[in-house]
Amino acid sequence: TGYALGTTIVSLFARVVGGIFVKGADIGADMAGKITKKSIGEDDMRNPAAIADYVGDNIGHILGMNLDYFGSLGEAICAVLVLGSSIGVGVVSADINAAWDAMIYPLSVFCMGVIVSLVCSVITTNIRPVTTEKSIETSFKTQIFATTGLLLPVNYIVSEALLPEQFYLQPIVGDQYFSLGPFEAFLAVSCGTIGALLMGLVTEYHTSHAFTPVKEVADACKTGAATNLIYG
Repeated sequence: TGYALGTTIVSLFARVVGGIFVKGADIGADMAGKITKKSIGEDDMRNPAAIADYVGDNIGHILGMNLDYFGSLGEAICAVLVLGSSIGVGVVSADINAAWDAMIYPLSVFCMGVIVSLVCSVITTNIRPVTTEKSIETSFKTQIFATTGLLLPVNYIVSEALLPEQFYLQPIVGDQYFSLGPFEAFLAVSCGTIGALLMGLVTEYHTSHAFTPVKEVADACKTGAATNLIYG
């Protein structure tokens, strides 16, 4: 609980501090650009506040978003560690190592996900590098499909290697234990993996300018801000 709370506090701190910094740098860059005789833009490298503006973007957007992911991941890992520690508890024939393997299992899945992501990152750097603006989505889709496709068999191997052939979960309500195996655990992890892929594709459909929803909102802007707000 303390670890999960700490990750949330760190991510919140980075978001708030980064947001304040980026707004201050943005205003400073805008003012510095307007008071000069040439009226340079806030992103122009001749603007002395442009560097601070970019640093604020990195802190507030990139670092803050990554720490949000870190906080959510830390909370999820803590939850499955608590769940794994209950495996075999109260069962006479349970192996004491079963709970330990079940606690190592989610950490191993996480580590394998990091390794697979690093391996598949080669796709965007060497196999299908981003050369134009149109190739960004293609490269992103290729990487996310390759990562999901490679992660599924890796998760199956980890499940079969770490989990016993049969283990028990203690329910929150009732006294009857659930008997499960490695394949059931693999199915649960696979549902999360495929669900994350589907959420990414649905989000891309509703936010990318290459698909109908964003194009329709853009067309609504032609008749004024009111129709844009109503349609949005």
